Amino acid sequence: MKAETLMEEDYTPAENEPFMNDRQLEYFRRRLTDWKTDILEENRDTIEGMQAGTRNIPDVADRASEETDRALELRTRDRQRKLVTKIESALRRIDDKSYGYCDDTGEPISLKRLKARPIATLSLAAQERHERKERVHRDD
Repeated sequence: MKAETLMEEDYTPAENEPFMNDRQLEYFRRRLTDWKTDILEENRDTIEGMQAGTRNIPDVADRASEETDRALELRTRDRQRKLVTKIESALRRIDDKSYGYCDDTGEPISLKRLKARPIATLSLAAQERHERKERVHRDD
C-alpha cells in the first residue's frame, strides 16, 4: 500500500519546485484516477441507456437516425476505451517514477503540457518532430 501524500485540495504543481516530487506525482495520480473514473461511469451510463433504449422503431428514417446515433456513440466509447488504456499506462509510469519524462529524450515534459494532457509521453518538441516525420511518410 502506498503512503498517502498530504496535499491541499487547491495544490497545483509549480515550476519552482523539484520536478516530479511526491506532491506532483500525487497530483497527477489523482487527476488521472478521477479522469478514468469519469470515463468508466460515462461508459456504464451509455451501456445502460443503450440496453434500456432498444426498441422497435417502425419508421425507416427514424430507425436509421437512431442507428447512426448509436454507431457514433459506440465510436466515442471505443476512443474512450483506448484513452483509459493510456491513463492506466500513465498511472504505471507514476508508480515506477518515470512519469513526466519524454520517451524519446528522457528530458522532463513541461508541467504546462502535462496539465493540459496528463497522458503525454513526449515533450512538445519531440511530439512535433514525431508529427512532422509522420506527415512526411504519409505524403510519400
